[in-house]
Amino acid sequence: MSLQWYPGHMTKARRELEALMPSQDVVIEVLDARMPAASSNPVLTELRRDKPAIKVLTKSDLADPAATKAWIEHFEAQPNVSAFASTTERPQDTKKRIAALTRNSALHRGRDKAVRALIAGVPNVGKSTLINTLVDRQVAKVSDKPAVTKEQQTVVLGNGTVLTDTPGIMWPKIEDEQGAFRLAFAGSIPDTAIDYLQIAAFGARILLDRYAPLVVARYKLPATPPTPEALLTEIGRRRAGLGSGGTVDLHKAATILINEFRAGTIGRITLELPRAPR
Repeated sequence: MSLQWYPGHMTKARRELEALMPSQDVVIEVLDARMPAASSNPVLTELRRDKPAIKVLTKSDLADPAATKAWIEHFEAQPNVSAFASTTERPQDTKKRIAALTRNSALHRGRDKAVRALIAGVPNVGKSTLINTLVDRQVAKVSDKPAVTKEQQTVVLGNGTVLTDTPGIMWPKIEDEQGAFRLAFAGSIPDTAIDYLQIAAFGARILLDRYAPLVVARYKLPATPPTPEALLTEIGRRRAGLGSGGTVDLHKAATILINEFRAGTIGRITLELPRAPR
C-alpha cells in the first residue's frame, strides 16, 4: 500500500518547518512508543540534519516495556540524540527530563540564553498532550483524531525555554507499506482513508505472532487462532453478533480489534522492534 493522505495544510506546515529549523537549538520529536520507526517523519530528519534531537516516546504505558527499552537504547546510540519514554501518569518526570535535555543541548551548541526548541511529530502521537503537560495548562487542542493542530504556535515554558509547536505533518507519499499499515492501525491516519478489514488483518498478524497470550486472554479463546482471518471471525462471533443468515460481521470485528488495540485494552503492545546493527 502506497499511502498518499496529505491534507493541504501539511504543505504549508512543511514550509514553515523548513523556515524555522535554522533558528532552533534543539528538535523535540514526538514518537508513538508502539511504533517509533513508523511514526518518525523522514522529512523532519532531513530538515534537522545534525541538530540535537530529543526523541520522546509517548503512549509508553500502552507499549511493551521491553520493546520501549530497546528503542531508547537504539536512539541513544545515534549521534546528537537523546531519548526517553513519557506517559501522562508522570507529568513531572516528563517536564524535568525535557528541561534538562533541552538545556544540555543548547549548552552543547554554545548557547547560554533562552533555549529555542521546536516540537514536531506525525498526527495523533500525543504531541498536544505533551505540550499541555509542559506548560501546565491546555494551550494545544487534544483529540484522538489525526491532524487536529493546523497552526503554528509558540509558548514559553517555566524554565524559559521558547517552545514552537508545529502541526503534525506526514510526508507526501508513504512508500513503506508496513509502516503505513502500522500508522493506520494505531490511528495516525484518518479512518476514512483506510480499509478497516485490511488494517485489522495486518494488526491481527502482529498480535498473533508476538502477543498471542494477550489475544487469547482478551477474547476468551480456547486456543490461538491460526490466521488473522480466524481471529477476526472469533471476535465477530463473540463480540460483534451475527448478521443475516448467521454470518459473522467481519467489519464490526475489525472495528473492535482496532479500537481495543488503540485503547490498550488488549495489553501493552509494540508493533515493531529496532533493527539489529549491521
